[in-house]
Order: sequence, then structure tokens, then C-alpha cells
Amino acid sequence: MTREPVEVLIVGAGPAGLAAGIYASRSGHRTLILEKMMPGGQVARTPEVENYPGFAEPVAAAQLAQAMEDQARRHGCELEMTDAKSLRENDDRFEVVTATGTITARSVIIASGVESRELGLPNEKELRGRGVSYCAICDGPLFRGKEAAVVGGGDSALDEAVYLSGICSRVHLIHRREEFRAAAIAQQRVRERENIRLVLSSVVTGISGTGRLESVEITDVRDHSRTTLPVAGLFIYVGSVPNTVWCADAVELAEGGFVRADNLLRTSRPGVFAAGDVRDTPLRQIATAVGDGALAAMTAHHYLISRL
Repeated sequence: MTREPVEVLIVGAGPAGLAAGIYASRSGHRTLILEKMMPGGQVARTPEVENYPGFAEPVAAAQLAQAMEDQARRHGCELEMTDAKSLRENDDRFEVVTATGTITARSVIIASGVESRELGLPNEKELRGRGVSYCAICDGPLFRGKEAAVVGGGDSALDEAVYLSGICSRVHLIHRREEFRAAAIAQQRVRERENIRLVLSSVVTGISGTGRLESVEITDVRDHSRTTLPVAGLFIYVGSVPNTVWCADAVELAEGGFVRADNLLRTSRPGVFAAGDVRDTPLRQIATAVGDGALAAMTAHHYLISRL
């Protein structure tokens, strides 16, 4: 069905989308946010946040995400749980086709975020949810007292390895290089945990299990030797893929499928803006996503009033 038009339609309810919703609705525009999973986006998949300005002590990620959602709603922003399928322009309006109908808007902010990148190995998809996971906060408690492995060398991988070390009997942290990319404090915490075993200069080359994950094959990149590691859980943190399939035909994309936007977060199509992890940006953090959301909303505001 076709809905009543809105002035600002935001796709994605992560920090960028929620911040955009706050600023757009406070500016007097009828604003609607679409979210296919849960408000908070990637934030909701982590246990706590300790680098967001304004909190002297780490804050529970779920608490931070809920506060952002509540603030957006308080200013009149609407949220709807549905999945955006496509974006097209129709005269001076935009139409976003969703899983539940078509929504018309005068402007659109793309804040659809990213998904975890897969390793691309046989059995990975089949064993997803059966031992293979991309979210420790979601699935970690299922492996209490068992051995698990984490793949990756960035902040997310190391932070989740530390989180899992408080649940699992042992955590194997697998990284293809000898040095981590993560912040020094994250590396220090990993090295302080006695039940975290570092498996460096190694990659996962096989995933095995009948019905559930039973083991992973590890290959040393230096001498190509292979070992089998019996684990109940495998948590993968090897980068992100932008959620841009739905808007790929409407706006210009940069390398890797991220949305290309200028310094005011305007995309190649007038009236469509981008914010947060989904755009082509050198840093993807909650703080930068929130700043993006605010700027995208205000640029959309100026776009709308210029067309009155």
C-alpha cells in the first residue's frame, strides 16, 4: 500500500539514523525511521561503550541505544520495523519500497549501516546460528564454559574476545598478521586475560561440523602448516559490508559499495543524503555516526525549505 508522505525518511536506526531523527524532527519535519533489525544498529550488538563522549565510565550499549531511541521519539520522530527494498525518484518525491509497502518522502537519509563480512568458507552459511556467529553479545552466553575462537585483529575482535573470556573456558584469538590493528588499550586487555590464546599469522581455512560447529581448520600463513582446533563457537570480525543493495541504483557508490557523499553529506542525487557507517568515510565510530546524522538532517532541512 502507498503511505501518507513524510518529509524526511531515514533508513536505518543506528546512531546515525537516530541522531538524524532527533535533528530532523526538532526542525519541525515529519520524520520516519525504518529499521529492519533493532534500534541501535551495530551498537546494540556490543556489551558496552567506553569511548562515547559524556560518559566517564563505560555505558551499557543497550542503554545508550535505548536513550537515543527515546530521545528521537520524544521529539516526534516515528520508527517502523521494516526492510527497505528499493529507492526511486518519482517527480519531486522519493519512493522507498519496503517489505510492508511503499513510503513516499520529500527527502531521504541513507543510514542503513553495515553487515559483518563473512569468511566465505564452505559450511559457513549452513552453520550460522549453529556455532558460527558475528555477534558475541548476542550468542556468547550459549557457549558458557566451552571453548570458542574469535577471528580478526581490530577493536571489535579484541573487545569481543575479552567479553567472551568471561563466559568461555578458553578463547582462541586468530589473526592473519603478527600485530593487531586494535587500539593499545584493547591489546593490553587481551594480553592480561589468561584464558585468551593468541593464534597469530594464521587464518581460518575450514569450518567443520554436522548440525553444529565442531572444529575449525587453521593455516599458518608463514609455513602453510595446518592444525585443527576443536571449538564450539566461532565469532567472525573481519570487516563490514555496507547495506546499499536497496539504494545502489539511485545513488553513486564508492569502492566497496559504500555511499559517496560530499562534505555536507549530499549524495549524487539531490534530496538524498548519507550518514554513518554506510557512507565512504575513513572512521566508523558512534561519535562520527552521530555527527553525520546531525549534519545530514540539517542539510536535508535546508534542502526542504529551499524548495518551499
